[in-house]
Amino acid sequence: MSMLTPPGMGGKYRITGNRYPRMRRPRNRRRIVLASTAAVAALSVGGWGTLQLIDIFSGGSSANAAGSSAKGKGGTDCATDAKSGTRGGENTGGKSRELPEPGSIKVNVLNATDRSGLAKSIADKLKKRGFKIGDVANAPDEFDKKVENAGVLLGAPGKEGDTRLKVLGTHFTDVDTRFDDRKGDDVDFIIGKAYDKLADEKEAAKARTALGNPKPSSHSRGDCEK
Repeated sequence: MSMLTPPGMGGKYRITGNRYPRMRRPRNRRRIVLASTAAVAALSVGGWGTLQLIDIFSGGSSANAAGSSAKGKGGTDCATDAKSGTRGGENTGGKSRELPEPGSIKVNVLNATDRSGLAKSIADKLKKRGFKIGDVANAPDEFDKKVENAGVLLGAPGKEGDTRLKVLGTHFTDVDTRFDDRKGDDVDFIIGKAYDKLADEKEAAKARTALGNPKPSSHSRGDCEK
């Protein structure tokens, strides 16, 4: 046995020159795979973090402004909510909308109070403001002496019915709006116990202007800014 033969090799490998057998531990494939996976994951996380920093300092993209970063309190989508109208998610896009003229709205004035002649007096005032007047009478039993506030605006459901009621509502304060199953396009004003007078004409005009030119809801804008 040569002096250069490693002990324990039993003479199987004989070194005769200047080349030596390399003694390596067998490669562990599992370790290699795990190490490669960890390296890839680390690079991915580092790249994602870099992109986030770039996005923060650049102010974010327009998609983010309308999407994930446009969430208000309670998960409200501010981009969508800012486009909604004054009621029920009606989409106006913040643009002016056409409103029916008072002359196209037929109003029934119904008295739910014990003050006689009040319905006729209100009907005359509404007529002077351009509304068409329908029935002038006592309110049905379901409302008679049961309306505590200034009154109830009642009409058919749907966008058109809702708009007619809103236009009429600009001439009153402290009134409720309700809907029934009527088929016609007339609306009711049911006089309540707290009724005092119609809204000032200038205030009614301002309210109509605001109704025709809705703005994004203040709570949505404030929550988004936060």
